[in-house]
Amino acid sequence: MSTPPQIDPHQALYQSKGAVISLQQLLIQRHAAKIVEYVPYNRSIAGISGLHMSKMRGRGIDFEEFRPYQQGDDIRTIDWRVTARTGKPFTKVFREERERPVIIAVDQSSSMYFGSQVAFKSVIAAQAAAIFCWMAIDNGDRVGGLVYSDTDHALVRPKRSRRSALHLLNQIQTYNSRLTDQANRKARTDTQPGQTGLAGALGQIRRITKPGSTLYILSDFTTLDELAMQYLYQLSRHNNVVCCFVYDALEENLPVPGFYSITDGQNKGTLNSFSQKARRAYQQNFQDRMETLQAELVRLQIPFLKLRTNQLVVEQIRQWTAQTL
Repeated sequence: MSTPPQIDPHQALYQSKGAVISLQQLLIQRHAAKIVEYVPYNRSIAGISGLHMSKMRGRGIDFEEFRPYQQGDDIRTIDWRVTARTGKPFTKVFREERERPVIIAVDQSSSMYFGSQVAFKSVIAAQAAAIFCWMAIDNGDRVGGLVYSDTDHALVRPKRSRRSALHLLNQIQTYNSRLTDQANRKARTDTQPGQTGLAGALGQIRRITKPGSTLYILSDFTTLDELAMQYLYQLSRHNNVVCCFVYDALEENLPVPGFYSITDGQNKGTLNSFSQKARRAYQQNFQDRMETLQAELVRLQIPFLKLRTNQLVVEQIRQWTAQTL
């Protein structure tokens, strides 16, 4: 049995705090990523039967095998002799194509702009995304992703370079800082169904995801709907999908009994947490929502990682990977 990686005694320095995150904080996560053990996914994908077979770059350096042509394959890799002989289209597979692209979807919508203790959900999602990003770079994978808000998104196509990682982190920081502007935190009811939210993000991600990719989705999943579930199913059939559920302690349980002033940034109200019945109903509602989400993901064989805002992000990821191995 392998010895678990040692935890950096200064890892608390990696924890982002507050309502916004800086680019420097995202860059620091490269050190945090080094104490998280790499998880080798073993899902069998047609034409991608191994993981990290070779670090060679450039098409055609190391031919591997033939496999049936799949939608989205480059037509330049079709072998016409094999195709003519079998009567079915076949394409060539090179070792370069066996390296796994890593795609990271980061929710920076208005529902993520919330936190009661250490950090906002939007900050925790950004920090975790940076850790996954640096893990991919350190493993020699191509990395890309999509950052989305209530109204738009930024798409970064997977590339094997530090510049690509920096581009993605820049987009994450930009969208995170925009949440402080109320004008950019429009209510989801102002948008067209399926155009934004998780379904819209997954619809865009399908454009850049090839079979055998690893997809991390960091969100509170408040916009999870039937269309988003359909996209998750389609993506999970030929890719390794990991859903990271970001939540705050105040979403799980009401605060100690009392009267609290609350606001969504536009409207104000008062929360009465004295009622035991209301406290139990509130807790049960959150529990039901989490269990329903987890059950749906188990059905799709999608791993489920819970990230709490008041705990060290790198430690939560490290514990999860240790259990997954």
